[in-house]
Amino acid sequence: MTALLEVRDLRVRYGHVEAVRGLSFSVGAGEMVALIGPNGAGKSSTLNAIAGLVRPASGSVKLQGRELVGAPAHATMAAGIVLVPEGRAILGRMSVEENLVMGAEARPWPAGREEAQAAVEQQFARFPSLQRRRHALAGALSGGEQQMLAIARGLLARPVILLLDEPSMGLAPQLVQQIFQMIADIHRAGTTILLVEQNARMALKTAQNAFVLERGEIALHGPAPQLAADPRVQAAYLGGDVEAR
Repeated sequence: MTALLEVRDLRVRYGHVEAVRGLSFSVGAGEMVALIGPNGAGKSSTLNAIAGLVRPASGSVKLQGRELVGAPAHATMAAGIVLVPEGRAILGRMSVEENLVMGAEARPWPAGREEAQAAVEQQFARFPSLQRRRHALAGALSGGEQQMLAIARGLLARPVILLLDEPSMGLAPQLVQQIFQMIADIHRAGTTILLVEQNARMALKTAQNAFVLERGEIALHGPAPQLAADPRVQAAYLGGDVEAR
């Protein structure tokens, strides 16, 4: 599989704290890859560095062979790296439709505003609950609807790769299932996805390949079903009960 995103020896520091320690991995075109691990493992720091929100101390981030490490966030988005951040970061005092229109304006459309508006309508068709509340203030939406809005807004930026940071955070179990079904549908439709998720069970069920991060380093990696069956992963992240080895 051709590597779409290549991360090599990525290091992220906050003062004297090294949050990401020489991380290397790749995401193939059309693939869904999950990063799982405990709180503080460096998962969100990795996404933020890839998206240009944090300047790495060192390392390489290439998208389709183009070096982007250290580029500002607007340049990485223009290149096609689109982050749906932890906490969603929707514009609560604007309507659902206004949030989506702003997402569509993140990158120019070849056919102009008409094409952009058609893309907004496609997202309303994808997320019917947003269509029903298109004129409501985004801040008045439920947590699940806000997550749908954040994902729809990210898709309107036409990502080459979509970065999802903790999409299930704060959601009831039933909504978690719904959100992950939508993520799976988006992936099947052709979007390459790099997923950071605290819910390791759902992440491994949905992704094709996965990396387990611990203390800023890769502890385990492999096909997601294989990791889900690994006794170490089961014991640490899936509620398994295995003997220490």
